[in-house]
Amino acid sequence: MSGKAARRRAREFALQGIYQWLLSGNSVPVIEEHVAQVTGFDKADRELFISLLRGTLANVASLQEEFVPFIHRSVEELSPVERAILLLATHELKIAPDTPYRVIINEAIELAKSYGGTEGHRFVNGVLDKLAAKLRAVEVNAAKDAKS
Repeated sequence: MSGKAARRRAREFALQGIYQWLLSGNSVPVIEEHVAQVTGFDKADRELFISLLRGTLANVASLQEEFVPFIHRSVEELSPVERAILLLATHELKIAPDTPYRVIINEAIELAKSYGGTEGHRFVNGVLDKLAAKLRAVEVNAAKDAKS
């Protein structure tokens, strides 16, 4: 299996773990053990999964502080799927400068299309575009300059 597919699966499983945490409040070890039992987990990038899940859940409050200025409702009003995707993508934008911001946003949009509501992917895209401009200003501006 290609590295890209393994990384996408890792993000999917991390999303499932974050979603589970939001709904159940289970501990990270319990969530990791549960997710590892899911069919197809063996094809995921396990290292990326663990990094994304643990890093996101260890920093929920600070990650939410990053994206709250770009949502027009309270965090509690977000669907658990949208909230989990925003937490995951915000974490990755902050800790993975080697992954282009567009890749992170595109992956988040794909997750929203697969798991979220009808217009959820547009909401996620809008929030993350604004957030990337803040967190990755140099990279975003360079991409804009390259277009013009």
